[in-house]
Amino acid sequence: MNTKKIRVVMLCGNRQSSRIMYNGLASHVDIVNIIVEDKPSAKIMIQRRMAKLGAAKTVGQLFFLVVNRLLEKLSTGRITQLISAYGLNEDNFPTATTIRVATVNSAEVIALLKEIQPDAVVVNGTRIIANNVLTCIAAPFINTHNGITPKYRGTHGGYWALANSDADNCGVTLHLVDPGIDTGGVLYQATIQVNKQDNLNTYPIHQIAKAIPLMIATLDDIKENRLTIKQGVFPSQLWHHPTLLEYIQNWRHKGVK
Repeated sequence: MNTKKIRVVMLCGNRQSSRIMYNGLASHVDIVNIIVEDKPSAKIMIQRRMAKLGAAKTVGQLFFLVVNRLLEKLSTGRITQLISAYGLNEDNFPTATTIRVATVNSAEVIALLKEIQPDAVVVNGTRIIANNVLTCIAAPFINTHNGITPKYRGTHGGYWALANSDADNCGVTLHLVDPGIDTGGVLYQATIQVNKQDNLNTYPIHQIAKAIPLMIATLDDIKENRLTIKQGVFPSQLWHHPTLLEYIQNWRHKGVK
């Protein structure tokens, strides 16, 4: 067995789940650099959503996002409880190895990846990664998706599984990254168990706790040259933020929040 640590670059957004993933992996692999992208422009995101989903759907989602800010604040106690229960660490990234970039799809990121030549790239919480970035080095890009793919691609996969009375597919997926939205080959999947204290702001803590050992297993597979694509769960569907009305209806009629 190869005892040398695999060399990893993290490509991520500056969010809690990325910090938890970093701290979960740091003692198992050699994380050479953490490349952190700035948050995408809200204006551009809204414009794209309008073009894809229409004005009515987008406005409903925006109302939900405003209300969810309050729900997120009300969820901090439960989130803290879960982080402690799972033994997770959300300490900040080390400054010495952290590189900030405007976007993961920049020439700067391509140059950095070519210079570092990692064995694997761990992705967490970035925008869709362009094909010229994904193909600039030979290493696989591995993403943690908060849903069972390809059935629950997109946003809030765990929430939508519960809203569809599909608790058996409320979980997390580790998959290869391709230019699509959560369409890459499935590597590992696991389900989560939630209770009435949880909501769509706390599901991700359950999911990242399940994802860390799966990511360690994936990186071990890469080191030992035994990475294997597994069968995902079908049919494939892309999900988005709920509208405020959808959220209220699912909470009222199904107890899913």
